[in-house]
Amino acid sequence: MNPFQIHIPRRRFLKAAAAAAAVPLWFLEEMKSSGATPKPLSANDKPGIALIGCGGQGTGDCNWAKGFGNVVAVADLDANHAEAAKKRFNAVAAYGDFRKLLERDDVHVIINGTPDHWHSLVNVAAARAGKDIYTEKPMTLTIAEGQRVVKEVRKHKRVLQVGSQQRSDGKFRLACELVRNGRIGKLKHMIVGLPTGPREGPFPKQPVPAELNWDFYLGQTPVMDYHPRKVHGNFRWWYQFSGGQMTDWGAHHNDIAQWGNGTEASGPIEADGKSLVAMIPGGYDAASKYRIEMKYANGVAMTILDESTPHENAVVGEGKITPNGVQFIGTEGWIYVSRGEIRANKTEVIETPLPANALRLYKSDNHMGNFFDCIRSRKDPICTVEIGHRSISVAHLGAISIRLGRKLKWNPERQEFVGDKEANKWLSRPMRKPYDWSFVS
Repeated sequence: MNPFQIHIPRRRFLKAAAAAAAVPLWFLEEMKSSGATPKPLSANDKPGIALIGCGGQGTGDCNWAKGFGNVVAVADLDANHAEAAKKRFNAVAAYGDFRKLLERDDVHVIINGTPDHWHSLVNVAAARAGKDIYTEKPMTLTIAEGQRVVKEVRKHKRVLQVGSQQRSDGKFRLACELVRNGRIGKLKHMIVGLPTGPREGPFPKQPVPAELNWDFYLGQTPVMDYHPRKVHGNFRWWYQFSGGQMTDWGAHHNDIAQWGNGTEASGPIEADGKSLVAMIPGGYDAASKYRIEMKYANGVAMTILDESTPHENAVVGEGKITPNGVQFIGTEGWIYVSRGEIRANKTEVIETPLPANALRLYKSDNHMGNFFDCIRSRKDPICTVEIGHRSISVAHLGAISIRLGRKLKWNPERQEFVGDKEANKWLSRPMRKPYDWSFVS
């Protein structure tokens, strides 16, 4: 026996692991025996991967994906980003136009880490080129884009995984299973706390850097002057490119709320949103502080608000300030879940195992691994194109209501606003040529 080796009883080890994962021991034991972890790949079972959008998030995703395949090529509209990614991943080629990358026969999988306003065009082009897709969230810039992406992915029989990795975090699955099995009684209210967005500006025109193709970067959106606060990580604070924290973190937490409510294939029937602070003219225009009230056909209400704004019914958070996470409030208790913890009004709500006949949800313990497993099996991953579309549609509804400044009625089956022509105009946006759908035909 190795004198430096310490024997730790399995039960004690599992207890420590459960504490580290912030889940109860019974749930961790289920996770260990569920077979939800990705299968190891052989040397001949590694598909060719290409990264489109080589910023921080895309690079992080590709770094995760490279353990399941071989990175062949990269593409970015910033030549410096493209070259840095090529060296980092030892890729054979770097492109300024992602369409050239999609022509490669040795590319089987696309990692889409582009800004939000490019997600849909890249995903449709990849599906048409016969590639499987891991796409960053939010999946789309508009609700109509989501309908188009769903259609194209299913038509071409591609596997698409949306980067809503919280679905592969045991805490979030556990919270949703407990809620859907009535552990807190009948679900009545969900409170989604999102980060408060920045409120900065104005940003005067600056020269476009030589390494950046600014017109291509703008893509489908209207022409605007360049400023470094409009590119890379800052794109999300502009409605032109994204939707602020409403569509950024909202893509994560609204997805979990829908999962817990059992409405991940549907959506709310009403949205009433308000911006709580005026944005600075010439600066970021996506709402920084906000509150949106939503209702579902099953009677459940949902409030989405930034975490600096108090809510009178909040069950966690100092002074009713809503923390970043999801609060499920039922007739017999509550559950709160975030990336750091899961807790409830009583410890037994979480600590008591679910019965054998309980409703159980899709199990995944590794989001990227689940994607590559599904590439081989051709089964649906944990966050399908439809789920990604429906979860970000919730955020789009909130953003549209904020921009119009009034309550909106929504038909989730028809995916249109009820008797509201003005609101229905926001389901899509004009696409600047040549960066419309013909650009990827």
